[in-house]
Amino acid sequence: MKIKELHQKTDKELKDLLQESRHKLGQLKFDLASKKLKNIKRVKGLRRDIARILTILKIKSNNEK
Repeated sequence: MKIKELHQKTDKELKDLLQESRHKLGQLKFDLASKKLKNIKRVKGLRRDIARILTILKIKSNNEK
């Protein structure tokens, strides 16, 4: 997901997306451990998406203060 798209979302939408992404990451890690996952790059991409969401949430919370 691109940063411009994340900036347009509300805090509630970002938190929901964060929760969903963390759940997907857990599933991917489980699939990786059981050798069902073929595309390992998805884990790295999802971790980066989570980091982007957390960064946007942090920026928004600092701007409110």
